[in-house]
Amino acid sequence: MSPEAALDIGAQALLIAGKLAAPLLVTALVVGFAISLLQSITQVQEVTLSFVPKAIAVALALLIAGNWMITELISFTNEMFARIPTLLSGG
Repeated sequence: MSPEAALDIGAQALLIAGKLAAPLLVTALVVGFAISLLQSITQVQEVTLSFVPKAIAVALALLIAGNWMITELISFTNEMFARIPTLLSGG
């Protein structure tokens, strides 16, 4: 396998990891910001008040985006398996 092929596979893996993590991370970020804003306005500093809504929102995001995430991962895996013959032959 050439270094270019290895770098290409690594870049694709990082891209798919970012695409799969983005919906969950953005959801947690938005909900965490909203809860922090609410806590700063009301001056209520409770740890569970920030954790529980984030956990519920991330679970909902996973429920909504889960099918798309699995489809993307299967597509990436199939593409990697399809590339095996070209990687072994050096072409």
